[in-house]
Amino acid sequence: MNKAGLTVLCCLLSLTVLAQKQRVRVAQDGSGDYKTVQAALNTIPANNKSRIVIYIKKGIYKEKLRLDSTQHMVTMIGEDKASTILTYDDYSGKTGPDGVKLRTYSSSSFSIFGDDFRAENLTFENTAGSVGQAVAAYVTGDRSVFINCRFLGFQDTLYTGMPGQYGRQYYKNCYVEGTIDFIFGSATAVFDQCTIFSKTADTYVTAASTPEGKPFGFVFLNCTLTSDVSKASVYLGRPWRDFAKTVFVNCQLGGHIRPEGWHNWDKPNAERTVFYAEYQSRGPGASPASRVGWTKQLTAGEARSYKPESILAGNDGWKPKL
Repeated sequence: MNKAGLTVLCCLLSLTVLAQKQRVRVAQDGSGDYKTVQAALNTIPANNKSRIVIYIKKGIYKEKLRLDSTQHMVTMIGEDKASTILTYDDYSGKTGPDGVKLRTYSSSSFSIFGDDFRAENLTFENTAGSVGQAVAAYVTGDRSVFINCRFLGFQDTLYTGMPGQYGRQYYKNCYVEGTIDFIFGSATAVFDQCTIFSKTADTYVTAASTPEGKPFGFVFLNCTLTSDVSKASVYLGRPWRDFAKTVFVNCQLGGHIRPEGWHNWDKPNAERTVFYAEYQSRGPGASPASRVGWTKQLTAGEARSYKPESILAGNDGWKPKL
């Protein structure tokens, strides 16, 4: 058998073994099935219809990761979220290995295109620093779930999909930090009991690009927005696209949040089309009387519709499982 044939045979055998096991382990010390995360991802069959679980041992995995759009139903579980770190350091404008400058989406440390992805106890990180757009996780697949995860970066930490990508995403007990627009994109995404940390002053937490006609964009439920910034200088959000939707329900807002709350991104016409709202915000950053007039304070009746199962149901009645 020639070398090419042997390579194909090895790949087929690897796929067969993975399909049979449904569970694999990644460990840098060689005690698992693979030493790198991407090696495990590469063995997932296209159009997979049964869940495959990848357990990842503690370690700092400096890899530029990709889960293709045909690789579905993958669960990744870290040994510990603080010490199981998936990291890279690309940024928009950096010259890639092919000689082409990276863009925002291609700067991502981990690009997740497959549907029904689930992650638990992991850190997603971009260490490029204050160099412009530098994405830690770029998520476009539908029905994505993140439990007890961390997303670390500066500008554009968590990218939930560019215009034309309409996935549904659920974040539970997660930590997201960054500077400018560090939660952004077009997804319908629920952040449930998450901590959102603004690293610098004069910045924006969200930049939604919700498609016109979508009933929900970003929804923060029982979250805590915090910062080491002492002055009120951070906006809750600004509209990347004119139909942006972002809602905070029962959230604790630190003193870093500006009294006016929201910014129009210097697009006065967007004030008529965006939907920015709060319900029972509390803490030093909660200032409903001072919010800009084109945003909304929800009534109790309106707030009742903001439940994960209602927001994320879509056409298939999806209910994310914990």
